[in-house]
Amino acid sequence: MNVSIRPANPIDAPRIAQIYVDSWNAGFGELMPPAILDDARIDRWAGELAAVGWWVAEQDGIIAGFTGICPSRDPIDPLLGELDTIAVDPAYWRSGIGTALMHRAVDELAAAYPQAILWTLANYPQGQRFYTATGWTPDGNTRSNGSQISYRRRF
Repeated sequence: MNVSIRPANPIDAPRIAQIYVDSWNAGFGELMPPAILDDARIDRWAGELAAVGWWVAEQDGIIAGFTGICPSRDPIDPLLGELDTIAVDPAYWRSGIGTALMHRAVDELAAAYPQAILWTLANYPQGQRFYTATGWTPDGNTRSNGSQISYRRRF
């Protein structure tokens, strides 16, 4: 497997939006309403990717997944980073792309913060297994009436 990780940029938005929609729909299934790929979603991603903190994983020159980090938004804490998003094209699931992206995100978070948080659906065992396997620990916090739980990682 020839995987490289590089900073994302706005021209990656159409592919990233497609991966986001495909991974959302395949991963969340009945847990969440389906995501739709449209121009508004592509434009939103182009805006997100103009900021620092986003990376894509390419396998043989094709973007197979992406990740992004930011300062924690919930709770707002300058000493807490956040894994904003990590998504892999379902065609590349269980190929090591997600792990490679997680390593990049964790390295970047560790360089900027003493700890980090991520939020995920409470009833999403596939994601929870991945987060635990990559060093994250549930911290007991919930939001959205208990439908989301958080994981933390100290560096």
